Amino acid sequence: MRHSEGYVSHEIQHGIATIEFFHPSSNALPAAILHDLAKTINDMGLDHRVKVIVLRSAGERAFCAGASFDELMAIANVADGKKFFSGFANVINAMRKCHKLVIGRVQGKAVGGGVGIIAACDYAIATDDSSVKLSELAVGIGPFVVGPAVERKIGASGFSQLAIDATEWRSAEWAKRHGLYSEVHKTVLEVDDAVSGLSERLAHSSPEAMAELKKIFWVGTDNWDTLLADRAGISGHLVLSTFTRNAINKFKAKPAK
Repeated sequence: MRHSEGYVSHEIQHGIATIEFFHPSSNALPAAILHDLAKTINDMGLDHRVKVIVLRSAGERAFCAGASFDELMAIANVADGKKFFSGFANVINAMRKCHKLVIGRVQGKAVGGGVGIIAACDYAIATDDSSVKLSELAVGIGPFVVGPAVERKIGASGFSQLAIDATEWRSAEWAKRHGLYSEVHKTVLEVDDAVSGLSERLAHSSPEAMAELKKIFWVGTDNWDTLLADRAGISGHLVLSTFTRNAINKFKAKPAK
């Protein structure tokens, strides 16, 4: 599934479905990419050939820059805002409800919604430069939609640190200590080797046992279809504020690093 900018692709080999997303703006997530990502995860979850899913982004720099600033600025009303942020809710819920274990391959920094996607993985393997940041409060929104996934993975204390100190990066080692990353390696090659080894072992494991494990891992989240939709509504309202518009314009005006 390709768009004028970016794509979501997938391939299935030996029981392993590899889903890759890309956007030229540091793998940001516009609505079209979010839609295709949720659909592909749902489809792979239902495909009898698939035993395990590997989720990755393209390139060797940023894993995910989060929401597309251009699309945030184009939101004109609360309904459109809720619809946009529901794209993140749909991806997280697709990962949650998928009967297959989802392994995250993280090769660089993650911001906002990208942190939420990592948190929704059942097991994440990252390079040691894969810092994380929840920057939403800095632009007047707040990590409402991704919050439940992040808090579930790293606890209320870790989530509050990320949410409140919204301009500071937390290192990959910090993320590993708090449980966001399961493993941290020095190079992309080492990460790929670890992802390949784990996914191959899982592809030879019992699908029924893994599906039952997944249910246990996600116990207590049956209300997330409604919860995340409600949270999308909060973000959809706040994104229209003058504070947020001004803050996003300032971020966009900063020179690229």
